[in-house]
Amino acid sequence: MNNSELNQRRLAATPRGVGVMCDFFAAKAENATLWDVEGHEYIDFSAGIAVLNTGHRHPKILAAVREQLECFTHTAYQVVPYGSYITLAERINAIAPIHGPAKTTFFTTGAEAVENAVKIARAYTKRPGVIAFNAAFHGRTLLTMTLTGKVAPYSTGFGPFPGSIFHAVYPSEHNGVTVEQSLENIDRLLHTDIAADQVAAILLEPVQGEGGFNVAPPEFISALRKLCDEHGILLIADEVQSGFARTGKVFAMEYYEEKADLITMAKSLGGGFPISGVVGRADVMDAPGPGGLGGTYAGNPLAVASALAVLDVIEDEKLCQRAQQLGATLVETLRSLKAKCPAIVDIRARGSMVAVEFNDPQTGKPSAEITKTFQKEALNQGLLLLTCGVHGNVIRFLYPLTIPDAQFSKALDILTRVLTQ
Repeated sequence: MNNSELNQRRLAATPRGVGVMCDFFAAKAENATLWDVEGHEYIDFSAGIAVLNTGHRHPKILAAVREQLECFTHTAYQVVPYGSYITLAERINAIAPIHGPAKTTFFTTGAEAVENAVKIARAYTKRPGVIAFNAAFHGRTLLTMTLTGKVAPYSTGFGPFPGSIFHAVYPSEHNGVTVEQSLENIDRLLHTDIAADQVAAILLEPVQGEGGFNVAPPEFISALRKLCDEHGILLIADEVQSGFARTGKVFAMEYYEEKADLITMAKSLGGGFPISGVVGRADVMDAPGPGGLGGTYAGNPLAVASALAVLDVIEDEKLCQRAQQLGATLVETLRSLKAKCPAIVDIRARGSMVAVEFNDPQTGKPSAEITKTFQKEALNQGLLLLTCGVHGNVIRFLYPLTIPDAQFSKALDILTRVLTQ
């Protein structure tokens, strides 16, 4: 079966609402390399949308899952629990940047983690409101797409939406939004849309993912922490994309002195297996009653085994340091290309969470068209890249942190050719 035949079957059998970027189909993958069904080889700088910080099919992850397969694949933790779930929770509790004793619960998807963080916050505060930010991405369920700060394609045609959700502007130097302006916007919300004593949580990504890798300034996190403490509001950090060594720390919130009350996680926690979670202050996590949290597949034993191996790989292979090293090399390359590629208007990075933004040099306006042209040409040369940003004019780099140096250099050579031709 070739790519064309599979694509015809896909169009006939699956709905158009599942957007598919590539017109080829995966057959095999190893670390940072992916092969399609026709044998074409690609360097994977998408990593399943930030899921594979430890690469495709890491040997330690495969061994852990195989070992679990020999024991059992499912019991439903809420029916018959298993020790590995507790072990993983203990390890997350020990490393998460949470003030005081922490507790962790597991789910399956990032959206589930965000929804349950909101549930926990509402149960603890007895309040309904949540303030999120523009350009944020939190999921595709009814609640999480309401929290998401981008309309197309995520919420177009899917209303009406849940109430008590409000959006403030996220600080962005490149977009001309200062920390002061963002805080003033929140203050305005608290005076015109919802009273502070009705807000359960403020939810943000310390590094926005789909929004274009906008990094929260330290003074912004400090001000949010102060605001939350003043009004009894919980601070939730969505680390679904930024977590597990991508930014050069296990959690991006480690870059800040202030701590969140709740942190959501998913993606690279599972190393390719579906698992998500919420870690938070023990007193907050205990707010929902028994049965209020959970899910049939929540904390699946195969995914838990994989996640435990992921934590081992991050530590044993020093992936946080590796993320810093690779990210610095990529940023240096992009900066050297800026003079030769007039479309580049901004480069943003935290560790290996790196993005480059493009505008049309003639109009000075964001250009999704130019960005897609670069993406397509990179793909033609065997480099798989993802776009993002409110205007679709950002390329984000999400290579496995385990990528060999020679392959990383080859990818940068391709990127150089694409951006300067």
